[in-house]
Amino acid sequence: MSMFEVQVDEVLNPLLITAAELARMMQISTRTLWRLRSAGQLPEPVRFAGTVRWRLAQIKKWIADGCQMSSAHQ
Repeated sequence: MSMFEVQVDEVLNPLLITAAELARMMQISTRTLWRLRSAGQLPEPVRFAGTVRWRLAQIKKWIADGCQMSSAHQ
């Protein structure tokens, strides 16, 4: 895989997504997203260097499973 292909793949299939990207995916406002996060109704995000991101693979699985939270989050 060339460097260009790697860069394109990272753009089209990021490992981590922002709150704005997740809100767009869920078709909700970012404010609603943060309310859901505060209520423990979203998968745990990853925090690093002062940023909050969600693992895209985890979010896709969570959505495919019907957006159910595990018993640890309920």
